[in-house]
Amino acid sequence: MKSPESAAQRSFGRRAAYYTTSATHADPQVLARVVELAMSGTEGLASPKPSWQALDIATGTGHTAFALAPDVAHVLGLDLTPQMLTQAVALRQARSIANVDFCLGDVHRLPFSAESFHLVTCRRAAHHFSDIGQALDEIRRVLRPGGRLVIDDRSVPEDDFLDALMNRLDSYHDESHVQEYRPSHWARMLEQAGFSVKAVEPYIQHRPLTSLTDGASQKNVRRIHRALQGLTPAQRQQLNLAERDGEPHSNHWYLLLSARNG
Repeated sequence: MKSPESAAQRSFGRRAAYYTTSATHADPQVLARVVELAMSGTEGLASPKPSWQALDIATGTGHTAFALAPDVAHVLGLDLTPQMLTQAVALRQARSIANVDFCLGDVHRLPFSAESFHLVTCRRAAHHFSDIGQALDEIRRVLRPGGRLVIDDRSVPEDDFLDALMNRLDSYHDESHVQEYRPSHWARMLEQAGFSVKAVEPYIQHRPLTSLTDGASQKNVRRIHRALQGLTPAQRQQLNLAERDGEPHSNHWYLLLSARNG
């Protein structure tokens, strides 16, 4: 049976070029908030921010790493997929960014010594991690005491129906999907891993149906359409499923989190 990590390598390897210009991954407003959370509330860190070493996990084509670069000494972007890193290197060269480097690696087995980083970020990737507990343990291991973790990821509301539906739809959209977590679940997981949660910021984007169907197999596109067609009027309202500019749109839930190591 293929692992979520091997499935992710195949899936993202095929679509790596798309993420270079993906509006949602390059969203300047969300990236700005990630940087704000990373640079605020840093009690316990002795070093000034210009000397910080940062790690961006599942960096993809490097958008978050590049956003952090002006505020820290160095950013290392780690990803499981070589094709993603090829795109990231090309973007770095095009933008003439000198303090960002990239390497291959898996969040479940980070190839770094303990307490190597002042800051760890991770965007739009944690729902692919096959063992979220192990991933958080590894992140905490490589963070310095008092170091900061900032996560931006797909999420689900505190609602059983929407939780099950969104996880099902996203498993059809991308077969490397593992699980999207509720805000309360995220806060509990972080605390159990030894982090102090500093901010939990849910947000919603009303996105076109193509954001689910693009890149999916024809079989899974049919499954997505059947799942949405089978909703009751009340369920459609919960999902905010509605026509906009002649195209079906629905809510997608996300979550920004910041936490301190210890």
